[in-house]
Amino acid sequence: MQFQNKNRKIVGLAIGGLVLLIFNILSLVLGYTDLTFHTVIDAFIHFNGSNEHIIIQDVRLPRALIATAVGASLGIAGALLQALTKNPLASPDILGFNAGASLFIVIALMLFSVSSLQTITWIAFLGATVAGLLVYFLGSIGRDGMTPIKMTLAGVAIAALFASLTQGLLVMDESALDQVLFWMSGSVQGRELEVLIAVLPYLVTGIIIALLIAKKINILTMGEDVAKGLGQRTSSVKLIAGISIVLLAGGSVAIAGPIGFIGIVVPHLVKSIIGNDYRWIIPYCAIFGGVFLLIADIGARYVLMPQEVPVGIMTALVGAPFFIHIARKGGKN
Repeated sequence: MQFQNKNRKIVGLAIGGLVLLIFNILSLVLGYTDLTFHTVIDAFIHFNGSNEHIIIQDVRLPRALIATAVGASLGIAGALLQALTKNPLASPDILGFNAGASLFIVIALMLFSVSSLQTITWIAFLGATVAGLLVYFLGSIGRDGMTPIKMTLAGVAIAALFASLTQGLLVMDESALDQVLFWMSGSVQGRELEVLIAVLPYLVTGIIIALLIAKKINILTMGEDVAKGLGQRTSSVKLIAGISIVLLAGGSVAIAGPIGFIGIVVPHLVKSIIGNDYRWIIPYCAIFGGVFLLIADIGARYVLMPQEVPVGIMTALVGAPFFIHIARKGGKN
């Protein structure tokens, strides 16, 4: 049942924000070393240098905040991609954005020994941009122009190509394989807060851009001719949306590696609740994406206790069946 009333949507956002906060707190409490809520509060108010307090401040807090930021970014990026391509199966991983960013980062790490996080972030943006342009070009050639099925096939092909190149590079250098293998599977474990702080300005910029163009995206989804008839410069809107997608997808990969399926699952869930107004879809996707990745990360801590499963595997376990379900329905919400 969809929230058609504006007040209900506002209440829904408030409830979603509360749920997001609750799962952030649970992320601080739950894990191999189960802690109490009292210990969490003490770690911030009366820090005493104990192992529990260090775990909370130096390990779990960055992890929770990174999961929130990355989940929100990928959820919004997926919603924008689906709107731009009119493809219900579009997401940063399916259309190759994640694979492009990953390939360029691995090349930078292995061949050029890049260690600066700022440089790696820009390289991730470049990789995501190159992948997106290739997919757009391949999906647009032919007499029919760009169609959802051609975009999906082009995205899958580019993602597979870039993934194969990445694996080939790693096989050539076994020492680098150990360094990046866990990152390649997608994980928020072991990331420091400084990593998020360095990339956060780009993610925030991408989110703000998405919010500012939400009304124009609504018009664009009515069709190219209708949008132009209403005076919209569709090419400018697409370019600005593309910049937002690159910032969100590239920044997420720079922080946590290629985490898949959030960009597919979250927008469909959001649309089933609030409809197709992107002025609401974008903030809801930010909240749902953060909650989704936090839940996946908490679950990853318990599957193979005391070992942890990369969160990218957890999102794939949920996202792959969902992708098949949407594909069988023909992409309808």
